[in-house]
Amino acid sequence: MRLHAVVSAAALACLVLALGGPAASADSPEPQPGSSCPAELSGAMTLLPDRTDFLVCEGSWTPAAVPFPPNDKWLSVGPAMTLHGEGMRNPNLRSGQWTGTPRDPTTTCAAEQLTIVRAGVLAPPQDSRGVAGQPLSVQVLPRLFSIELSGDCLWSRNDAAGGAG
Repeated sequence: MRLHAVVSAAALACLVLALGGPAASADSPEPQPGSSCPAELSGAMTLLPDRTDFLVCEGSWTPAAVPFPPNDKWLSVGPAMTLHGEGMRNPNLRSGQWTGTPRDPTTTCAAEQLTIVRAGVLAPPQDSRGVAGQPLSVQVLPRLFSIELSGDCLWSRNDAAGGAG
């Protein structure tokens, strides 16, 4: 019986270690209205888990007035974040070449896109998934209906005029 208790305790400890870690690292807490945000996130936006409230990093995380122009920097943390593209009115982001950069070496950036074929018809989802700790390059498609971004990642639009932003 004593061996069973030791094995059970060891199994429980492994389970706690595997499941108990936070979604974001201690250096990158999830954004909250009024909380500070680092300079490298200046201008970045995020969508809160309620899926209705947007925040923008302006020295601190500030509620964004809606509607807002498409933004070229997005931060995904926690649950997947769904944004609308140019196939919708008031898009959250523009099509083009984007890079998702993990903020934690164990994070994998991923994107799932849905584009509009014609009125009322969506193309099958296009999935892109990176490698843990490595940036992911994604071509955000024209006529984008929605994109689901996941991972603790900073997403930046690359353009011919000299980078994101």
